[in-house]
Amino acid sequence: MSKLCPISFFKLVNGFKKFGYIGPYSGGKHLYMIKGNKRITIPNLHRQNISVDLLKRLLKRAAISREEWINKI
Repeated sequence: MSKLCPISFFKLVNGFKKFGYIGPYSGGKHLYMIKGNKRITIPNLHRQNISVDLLKRLLKRAAISREEWINKI
């Protein structure tokens, strides 16, 4: 099984788009993406990479498994 690694903001957004999410849209302090009735808040880390821990939490909220993410990205 491959491991997750830190990811850039743009790669994160493109990855969610591959899973059918649309956006990102502005909403308050953070951007968000939607798919049906799911809304995922996207962190704005000012050009820093998104950590593995935060990526795991985002994938859990989006109901995307680690294997699905690694295979599609």
